[in-house]
Amino acid sequence: MRPTRVSIDLNALRHNLQQVRRAAPGCRVMAAIKANGYGHGLIRVAHALDDSDGFGVACLDEALQLREAGITAPITLLEGFFDPTEIPLIERHRLELVLHHPEQIATLLQTPLGGPLRVWLKIDSGMHRLGVSPEQAALYWQQLKAHPALEAVGQMTHLACADERDHPSTWRQLERFAQATGDLGGEKSIANSAAILGWPTSHAEVVRPGIMLYGVSPFVHGRAADEQLRPVMGFHSALIAVKRMQKGDAIGYGDTWVCPEEMPVGVVAAGYGDGYPRHAVSGTPVLVNGKRVPLIGRVSMDMLTVDLRSQPDARIGDPVLLWGSGLPVEEVAESAGTIGYELLCSVTPRVRVEVTTKTTI
Repeated sequence: MRPTRVSIDLNALRHNLQQVRRAAPGCRVMAAIKANGYGHGLIRVAHALDDSDGFGVACLDEALQLREAGITAPITLLEGFFDPTEIPLIERHRLELVLHHPEQIATLLQTPLGGPLRVWLKIDSGMHRLGVSPEQAALYWQQLKAHPALEAVGQMTHLACADERDHPSTWRQLERFAQATGDLGGEKSIANSAAILGWPTSHAEVVRPGIMLYGVSPFVHGRAADEQLRPVMGFHSALIAVKRMQKGDAIGYGDTWVCPEEMPVGVVAAGYGDGYPRHAVSGTPVLVNGKRVPLIGRVSMDMLTVDLRSQPDARIGDPVLLWGSGLPVEEVAESAGTIGYELLCSVTPRVRVEVTTKTTI
């Protein structure tokens, strides 16, 4: 059996939910489990996070998977509906809607509804992605409140720069949102993972944790351990070859890395076909037998190569950790010029998944 596998630690997932509650006491928690639970398995994550107050997903398809799996908790469609033909299913399965565009709101108001359908109004406080303008918020809120088949729950927004603890635009967004919603009533939802941990004034009634649940720091250059978070995913493999190379030998595609001396080189059964980032640079850390060694050469589809000079006794079959407990995914992501979110979501279906409830601290 190919040794490439992913381990999912459900106790770590539950621990991280408790860290959300400690950071935002008294708030309801809408756990973001979109994108297949950030690569951890949508249904698996939902069952493990049954102590949350509800779930946030991107689209109807994700919500229907949850309902078909017997998940009865509140589910919010964070991008609302994409086509009015979805509305009957949304009503049937008791899903909550985020409304973020005037055309979307108009379509819903013109659609026959059985009700009550719970809806949130999203306001663009400065990210300039989704949301109605602050100036129009009161108008649309009153329209939603007046509709007999709608239950207007509250208003939400999304912060663009909360991952930088002192970024001035976050203060501006919070002020703009407060001015737009101060007289409207209803609940408020602002805080993503970074805001939960770094901007306590944003907590309001409902927080929406995402990446922190999976044991990854939401902050620029942050690490999970700094926030008492535990990594949920471990990406594992093994050495499938150890070769003795000579000075001047080039390693891998493109001859991009050349051995500076006679040295052992290890070949690991993992590559971009498994979800390891192709653009990880030479020097990216990998753990072999629990000790750091550097990636060398280009990452291939099924393999990558490592410098074993610091581990001259390494042998075929020795365990390799590509990220997880002991090697933060944030660090690997930085070496690949991306973020931990992308790496977690990129693990491919061919990688075997092993689920455990034993937490490694």
